[in-house]
Amino acid sequence: MVKIAVDLMGGDNAPAEIEKGVLQAVEVDQSIEILLFGLRGAYTGDHPRIQFIEVTEKIESEDDPVRSVKRKKDSSLVRACQAVKDKEADACISAGNTGALMSAGLFVVGRIKGIERPAIGTLLPTTNASGKGMMLLDMGANVDNKPKHLHQFALMADIYMRDNEGRSNPTIGLVNNGSEENKGSEMTKETYKLLKDSGLNFTGNFETRDILTGNVDIAVTDGFTGNVILKTIEGTAMALMGEVKNAFLKNAKNKIAALILKKDVQSIRDLLDYRHYGGAPLLGLDGNVLKAHGSSDSTAIVSAIRQAKRMAQSDAITKIKESVGEE
Repeated sequence: MVKIAVDLMGGDNAPAEIEKGVLQAVEVDQSIEILLFGLRGAYTGDHPRIQFIEVTEKIESEDDPVRSVKRKKDSSLVRACQAVKDKEADACISAGNTGALMSAGLFVVGRIKGIERPAIGTLLPTTNASGKGMMLLDMGANVDNKPKHLHQFALMADIYMRDNEGRSNPTIGLVNNGSEENKGSEMTKETYKLLKDSGLNFTGNFETRDILTGNVDIAVTDGFTGNVILKTIEGTAMALMGEVKNAFLKNAKNKIAALILKKDVQSIRDLLDYRHYGGAPLLGLDGNVLKAHGSSDSTAIVSAIRQAKRMAQSDAITKIKESVGEE
């Protein structure tokens, strides 16, 4: 039985959608138990494999990450992380304040010895035949990075993709402004050298125009760039789907075409739907911590719980420790 701690109060749609997703997840999978942390009255359900644990505080989206974690120790987010630290849960999930979750991960769960900067890795949808997605990291845990940090990001992502996503020899690309080896800043040039000599399946520099085509399994970059890429993809996808919808509703002829193409349009929408890709693992922590999308609905929470279970059942953290020790 895998036990997963869930922050009931985190995210734009909490607590209703979080509760709904948790209830759906335990019905679908008989091998999981949930520790659900929330304010009094926030949980209205009743299930034998869901243990509701009342807390007295909630971390808001606008709260300062470090200060809120230190001051709101009885918040749902911090208590969920504490459950992982105390081995009461095998993994934890929150759709709340990203900075606060990373801070709680560092201060409560703890960092793997030898990892200088934990990273947030996100699986992005891809249009290639496999449709398995590509991991992009760091997604915003770190604004400034050194070449050694990006090398460690690649190492951790390689292990995660092998153990959690079944990629036997994942390809790794370095996000850059050109494919040539001598392109980019001093940081990317130095990172290129480290990755080239790392023994990982490094394929060279990776241009962001190829992100959705899935040319590599893992794309490595600094946290600032990664977060900009993610927000750009999300905004572009929303805008494009909005324009497609407007075009189909423009006149009667287009509405008929929309009915004919409904399934095809839906398949494109599903491809770009973050809800089916679970959440973002916080790699480098000494415990399984997963960040669900801030706008997560019940479908996204079910996917995140499924992903958290895979993380808990894998041996990725032990392997990361062993790999870092060999550096």
